[in-house]
Amino acid sequence: MRELAWNISETAHALRRLYGRRAQSLGVTRAQWRVLKHLALEPGLKQVELAERMDVEPITLCRIVDRMEEAGLVERQRDPADRRAWRLALTEKSGPLLDQLRAMAEGLAAEAFDGFADDEVTALTNLLARIRANVTAIEENGRQSA
Repeated sequence: MRELAWNISETAHALRRLYGRRAQSLGVTRAQWRVLKHLALEPGLKQVELAERMDVEPITLCRIVDRMEEAGLVERQRDPADRRAWRLALTEKSGPLLDQLRAMAEGLAAEAFDGFADDEVTALTNLLARIRANVTAIEENGRQSA
């Protein structure tokens, strides 16, 4: 089991590293791509919520968002329910970039899973989802008992 967890972690790291290198050709860091992806999936996240999802400190995310806002990719909007909070939104300018990043990710996935049958990819996807669910449950139980 220990070797499997190690291999999953190292494989994920290798994929992130490769994707980061390819995303740089579009002028985007891996962290910026993650911001774009999260906001595409969950528009209007508060900065603090996004920092939590990305597992980074809020000040770190703030710096990333500052650069992305300067580039015209995201904008901060006041939260109507909490004037101290900011919600994040993608701009129109981010749309074509997201399309390019998605295409790049699909190409990378095709390369990474070369030689796999569709049912193998489906099975692996389902197994990884179960592992994530188990890890999430462990984290939740740890928070409740703390």
